Amino acid sequence: MIVLRSDVNGSSRTGFTYKWKMKNLLTNSPLENVFRGDDKFDVVVLDKKPVTYSYFADPLYVFMDSEYEQYEIEEENLGDALHYLKDGMECEAVFYDGKAISVELPTTIARQIVYSEPAVKGNTSGNVLKEAKIENAIEAHQHIVQVPLFVSQDDVIEIDTRTNEYKRVVRN
Repeated sequence: MIVLRSDVNGSSRTGFTYKWKMKNLLTNSPLENVFRGDDKFDVVVLDKKPVTYSYFADPLYVFMDSEYEQYEIEEENLGDALHYLKDGMECEAVFYDGKAISVELPTTIARQIVYSEPAVKGNTSGNVLKEAKIENAIEAHQHIVQVPLFVSQDDVIEIDTRTNEYKRVVRN
C-alpha cells in the first residue's frame, strides 16, 4: 500500500486517529482506512529504475531498461499512465520484490492535440476551457484534457501528469 492522503483527527488527551486514502501497489485498487496513533506498520522498500516504453502485448505493457532487460506490467497496474504512454517514452519502473509493478511518469510531458473543437466566437468571459483529445500510443486510451480556447488541433501542449492539467503551449 502507498498512502495518497492522510487526515488527522483528535487531540493529545483523547488520542489521534489517522484516516488514510491508500492504493494497493499490486492491484492498483483504492482503499480508505482509519488507524490509531499506536498502530504499527511494516515499511516496504520500493526500487525504481529508468525504463523506456516499448510495446503492448495484450494484456501486458512491455518496458525496457538501458541493458535491454524487458519488464512486463499489467494494464490495471498502470492507472492514469495509460493515457500518456507513447512509444519510446522514458519513465521509471517501480519494483517490489524484484517485480515491476507500475511506472511513474515524468511530472510534465508534451503531447500533440489530435482533436479539438474550434473556439466559439464571443465565448471569452473568464477562464473558459474546452476539451482536447491528446495523442498516445494506445487508441483505446486516448485522453481528454481541458485547454484554453486559443489552443487548437495539432498544437503541442505541456501537461502535468499528476493533475492532468494543461500547463502551456509548447509549439503551434
